[in-house]
Amino acid sequence: MSSRPRPTADTVLSPGIHDIDTGTCELVKDRYRPDGWLLEINGVPSSHIDLSDPTLLEFEYMRWIAHLMDARWTRADRLRVLHLGGGACTMARYVHACFPSSRQVVVEIDGRLAELVREWFDLPRAPLLRIRVGEARAVLSSLTDGTRDLIVRDVFAINRTPAALTTVEFTRHAHRVLAPGGVYVVNCGDTRDLTTAKREAATIGGVFAHTAIIADPAMPKGRRYGNVVIAGSDVPLGDSASLARDLLGGAVPAQIRRDDDVQRFAAGAKMLCDSEIPFPRASAPSLVTG
Repeated sequence: MSSRPRPTADTVLSPGIHDIDTGTCELVKDRYRPDGWLLEINGVPSSHIDLSDPTLLEFEYMRWIAHLMDARWTRADRLRVLHLGGGACTMARYVHACFPSSRQVVVEIDGRLAELVREWFDLPRAPLLRIRVGEARAVLSSLTDGTRDLIVRDVFAINRTPAALTTVEFTRHAHRVLAPGGVYVVNCGDTRDLTTAKREAATIGGVFAHTAIIADPAMPKGRRYGNVVIAGSDVPLGDSASLARDLLGGAVPAQIRRDDDVQRFAAGAKMLCDSEIPFPRASAPSLVTG
């Protein structure tokens, strides 16, 4: 009796456009990596994932966050990680591969997308990784004080982070939920005028004792559109020489600015406040445990 053929990525996955709760997503085969896939949400690249190598991070800002983590914690540390924004769970797969004792929750507003990601990709199961379906602010506000070591905010509606997830009130919730010495890190996409990045840096710096910014050298000088990683903690951030070397050695070399340099970058920028934005009603969160 012949054995059943082993499924390949192409037979398990479903390339093409799929309906999700917030519009559509498209799963696109990576032409250059045999096990690589790109997930686009409403026409915007959201995540890249390599099924054979969870440590491969195609998006540079994810590599910068990974370097920050690697400089902060050891592989033996059992981290409690909250991801605000799910996508393909690329960052969660990296954390599981490099910090295997960690427990993670990914918050994803789109329930259908969460189901597809579970179906398509080799994600760790609960309790190592839970996907919680809900609006990021509602979920964060519901969490107990001091219960996370790392919070990663990577939420975008089209190409912009919802304003309700950038305010000082939201950032105070992140501070409250973090354990002593925890780190809050955000992916901020901005244009050349850097208004958003400067206000986010001012906001995070107004809540946490220490801040750091990671970006390629051209971005803080206003030379192009791109991503800026901003981190806050109540203990010093990014002060290791190895981190600076790792950031410079990447495919897109980056630099880290800390504390006083961040304050100079954000000089004159106002903290973002809830009073500036309209508030939509948040739906109640639920839990996908598969």
